[in-house]
Amino acid sequence: MQFFRPINKVKAMTFDLDDTLYNNEPIIQQAERALQAHIKAHYPQAARLSTSDWFTLKKRAIQLDSRLASDMGQLRRVVLSAALSGTPPEALHLESSQDPQINAAVDECFNCFYDARSNFSLEEDIHNTLKEVSAHIPLIAITNGNVDTQKIGIDKYFQASLHASLQRPMKPAPDMFNEAATMLDMSPEHILHVGDNIIKDVYGALKAGYQTAWFACNRPMHLNREPAKLLPHVQLDSLTELTMFIEG
Repeated sequence: MQFFRPINKVKAMTFDLDDTLYNNEPIIQQAERALQAHIKAHYPQAARLSTSDWFTLKKRAIQLDSRLASDMGQLRRVVLSAALSGTPPEALHLESSQDPQINAAVDECFNCFYDARSNFSLEEDIHNTLKEVSAHIPLIAITNGNVDTQKIGIDKYFQASLHASLQRPMKPAPDMFNEAATMLDMSPEHILHVGDNIIKDVYGALKAGYQTAWFACNRPMHLNREPAKLLPHVQLDSLTELTMFIEG
C-alpha cells in the first residue's frame, strides 16, 4: 500500500467492478464467442457480417445518439436489431422495430450474450473482503458496464449498483458519483472510491470530491505507465487492504 494524499475517515465505499474485482477482458471475449456461435446457428444472414461490419453499425448508432456510448446494453440492442434485420449502417435508425420476430430475436441474442457475460465466479478473498467491509460501512457499486451482480453473487454486499445508461453518463462524468453520495446521504470527502481506471475511476472520483483507492486486478500496477492526471489517495497492493480503513 502506498499513500499519495492524506485520508479522511472512510464512512462508505463505492466500487468499480470490471477489472477491479475481476479480469473483465476474457469474460467479454467468451461472451462475444457465445453470441457469435448463437447467431451462426440461428441467423445465417447476420452471421455473414464481419468484425468490421459490426463495428460500423456500432459507430453509426453512437453517431445518431451519443448517449449510447454510455449504455452498452441499449447499444447492443440497437446493433443487434440492425444486424438481424439486414439494415445497412447508412439506413440504421434508433426506433424500435415493428417486427415482433426481429424483437424476439434481439431479446434472444441479447440474453445469450449477457448470460455468458455474467457466467463467472469471483475469488474467495474478494468475497471475504466485500463481506467484511460491508459489515461495517455501506457500499455502492458504480460501473460503466452492466454485469449482473446477483448472478455473480456480490449484490448482497452492496446497497445499490449504479450502471451507466442513457440517463447516467459513464465515468468519469460526475453523475453516478453524485448519485451515490446522495443515496448515502454523505459528504464525498468521507467516501472512498475503489477502481482500476486512472481516468474513469481515479480522476472522475477526485473531481466529484471523493477519496480514491487505485487497484487493478488485470495488469501490473505502475503509475508511470498509466495516463494519470491526478494521483489517487492510495494505491493498494491487494483489495484485502481495504479492511484497514474500517473501524470496529
